[in-house]
Amino acid sequence: MRNKKRSERQGRDVRNGYLFLLPSLLGTGGFVLIPFMDVVKRSFQQAVGSGFVGMENYRMVVENEAFRLASGNTARFMAVCLPLLLVLSLGTAVLVGHVTKFQRWMKTGFLLPMAIPAASVVVFFQMVFDEKGWLGQLVGIFGITGRDWLASDSAFWILVACYIWKNLGYDMILWLAGLGAIPEEQYEAARVQGAGEWACFWYITLPQLKETTFVTGLLSFVNAFRVFREAYLLAGDYPHESIYMLQHLFNNWFVNLDIQKMTAAAVMLVILTGGILGAEEWWKNHTKKIEERRI
Repeated sequence: MRNKKRSERQGRDVRNGYLFLLPSLLGTGGFVLIPFMDVVKRSFQQAVGSGFVGMENYRMVVENEAFRLASGNTARFMAVCLPLLLVLSLGTAVLVGHVTKFQRWMKTGFLLPMAIPAASVVVFFQMVFDEKGWLGQLVGIFGITGRDWLASDSAFWILVACYIWKNLGYDMILWLAGLGAIPEEQYEAARVQGAGEWACFWYITLPQLKETTFVTGLLSFVNAFRVFREAYLLAGDYPHESIYMLQHLFNNWFVNLDIQKMTAAAVMLVILTGGILGAEEWWKNHTKKIEERRI
C-alpha cells in the first residue's frame, strides 16, 4: 500500500513537472525547432520556388571564397582566444583568491567591463587605435608614423584583446566558484608534507577543476560568437579581412537575400557546433569513467 502511494506521488510529480515545462517546450518548438526544420528543408531547394537541388547549395557555400575566409578567421579566433582566456582567467582567479584585502574591489574591477555597453567599448578602442588616435600620437613622439590599426593585420589582435578584456571577469568568477569548492584541508595536509604552492596547484587544484573547466570553456565558446557586435561596430559590414567573421558573412547574405547559401551554411554551422559540443561531452564522460575505474 505504501509503495502504491509512493508511485502515485512520483507519477503526479512527473506530470506536474511536464506541465511546468510545457510553456517552454511550446516556445522552443514554435520559435526554434520548427523554423530550423524549415531552414533544413530550404537548404536543399532553390531560392525561388520549391525545386529540389540536392547538395548544390552546400557546394556553392563550400566553394565560396568569402565563406572560406570567414570560416578560417572564426576558427583562428576561437583557437587563439579560448585557451588564452581560460589561462588568463584561471591565473586571475587564483591571484584574487589569495588576496585577503580589497578582494571585493578587485572582483568589481574585473567585472566592470561586463557592465560597459559594447558601443562605449568600441568608441574607446577607436580612440586608441584610429590612425589619429592616442596610440598614433604616442608613437609619433618617437618619430614613427601612425597608421589605421583597425585596417591592418593588427585588427585581429585588437579584437582578441577586446574579447578577453570583456570576458575575463566573467570567467574569473566561474573559476572562483570552482576553487571555492575545493576543501582547504587538502592544501593544509599537502603543506604539512612539504608541498609547495606549485605542487598544490598541479596535484590538488587542477584535477578538481575539470567540471569547472568544461563549463567555463563551453560558456566562453558561446560568448566568442558574440564578438560580432564589437567587430561590426569597429569596422562595419566589410572590415579588414583578418576580422571578417562568419557573422559578417551571414549578415551580408541576409541583406542580399542569398537564402540558398544562408540556409545551407546555417545547417553546416549547427552540425559543426553540435559536433564540437558533443565531443566535449564525450571527453568529459570518458575521463570521468577512467577516474572511476582507478578508484
